[in-house]
Amino acid sequence: MTAKGKSTRAGKVKGAPSGHNPLGIEVKQLRKARKLTLKQLSAASGVSVSYISAIERGVGKPSVDAIQAVADALQVDVHWFFPTRRGAGPLERAYIVRANNRRRLNTLYNQSAEEIGYTDALLSSSIGGRFYMGISHYAPGADRPDEPVHQHDGEQHGVIVKGELEMTLGDETITLRAGDSYSFRADIPHHARNRTEHETILVWGVSPVVIPKEVENPG
Repeated sequence: MTAKGKSTRAGKVKGAPSGHNPLGIEVKQLRKARKLTLKQLSAASGVSVSYISAIERGVGKPSVDAIQAVADALQVDVHWFFPTRRGAGPLERAYIVRANNRRRLNTLYNQSAEEIGYTDALLSSSIGGRFYMGISHYAPGADRPDEPVHQHDGEQHGVIVKGELEMTLGDETITLRAGDSYSFRADIPHHARNRTEHETILVWGVSPVVIPKEVENPG
């Protein structure tokens, strides 16, 4: 009994994620971030809609082949579905990200630092919310040679925590230094590069959570 005379259930923590289905949660979150329906993911993976739905709901024990097929269709390493979750309690394990346990977002982009000009790591505990945060490391002289301009729906926010970043925003070129921050509509053409001889670190937030990749659909 509590001090007010009301009983509480042992192990039940307010705010803790319900159920014990980390694999299904991760699959569902990435599918939605890719803006895919169950039917589209089924067509791309060759796994039935009912089977994928069961995986997302945590029903039964999915086969290794099915998980791999879903990962391939979502264009991600299968290890993305099994993040390191350490902590003394369920809230800590669900919502706290230790610096050495950050997940590399480059694996979702399917592009290396050389291809996009920086490395990205996920700061948010998941990609299941309305926005997500990350941290980018730009090597000295880093640039994105193939796609010089970004443009997409939503908003972008960020703060330079180290170094200097040259940002192209629309038809303007702006230099951002440590402590400077920004926020803008992401449909404004934008691009960032590090023209200095030192590393630049950027902490950013993007809304909504959309991480698209072209997924083949044989249907």
